[in-house]
Amino acid sequence: MIPGRVVIYVRDVINITGRSESGARALLQKIRKALGKKPDQCITINEFCEYSGIAEKIVREFMKN
Repeated sequence: MIPGRVVIYVRDVINITGRSESGARALLQKIRKALGKKPDQCITINEFCEYSGIAEKIVREFMKN
């Protein structure tokens, strides 16, 4: 069984939120800063969901497409 992805990328944020590429990058940077992560560290789907308030089920549906 192949596990699902745990990391969220700029393209995912664009598809989920409808933001521009620069807006999606900025959002991920805000999440990193809020979590005390370094600029090169990944954001997990769970962290994105907690920060954005979007249910994980909805996010995973967008990532399937």
